[in-house]
Amino acid sequence: MRTISIISAIALALGTSSAFAQIQETGKPAYTGAKMEAVQYLYPEQVTVPAGKSTAVALHFRIKDGLHINSHQPREEYLIPTVLSIPESSGVRLETAEYPAGKDFVLPVDPSTKLLVYTGEFAIQTRIIARSGDHMVEARLRYQACDDNACLPPKTITVPIDVVGK
Repeated sequence: MRTISIISAIALALGTSSAFAQIQETGKPAYTGAKMEAVQYLYPEQVTVPAGKSTAVALHFRIKDGLHINSHQPREEYLIPTVLSIPESSGVRLETAEYPAGKDFVLPVDPSTKLLVYTGEFAIQTRIIARSGDHMVEARLRYQACDDNACLPPKTITVPIDVVGK
């Protein structure tokens, strides 16, 4: 029983009491091995566009609850902006990307600092030009996710889109 008390104390100290409660109830840890990214690409998975013509495509994302990411144009130079890119070798060219307006966010530890961030779901409005054919594009979204107290290291996720130019 002493082992359970030590594990319980460690779980509470780490703020994982609900996961520990699941271990006690089921005998198995709640952790499944799957890791949720701070930002998840939602859709579209495939788009068909006129080949060689500039076409509007909206890319939709969701930020994990409790986190925010800096907007495309953060207020401070040292903050890492959110940026979408498409590799030149993909057969698809990113003509423009219009990012949503960021929302004001006040840091609880420093109420005088206002950040410009994205939270929840957001969309980047793009204009792309695709060559004729089927192109599996691995666009990239670079961002830095933070909670109220700290930031994670900057990250780049793959944004897979099957672009068919007809």
